[in-house]
Amino acid sequence: MATINVRRLDKEVVRRLKRRAAENNRSLESEVRHILQCASEDNVSAKRKSFQELTARLRQRTKGRVQTPSDPKNPSLRLIRNDRDSGHRV
Repeated sequence: MATINVRRLDKEVVRRLKRRAAENNRSLESEVRHILQCASEDNVSAKRKSFQELTARLRQRTKGRVQTPSDPKNPSLRLIRNDRDSGHRV
């Protein structure tokens, strides 16, 4: 395996990378490796894997929360959907 040194990174970039690594339960080095790997694999499977990881994290974060039902037969939901579809904004 090769080694790459990246010099003169902005402190804010490093801070955001560290936060992202923590959110993904990875070390900073592992997170940067993952980002570079995904960026170098410009194909559908790499993007799908990244999306699947994101959805898994979101599922974990919202685990146990009550979700809004999506039953179109529910009159109040229908009214809300109609209002949103009409382009109405508060």
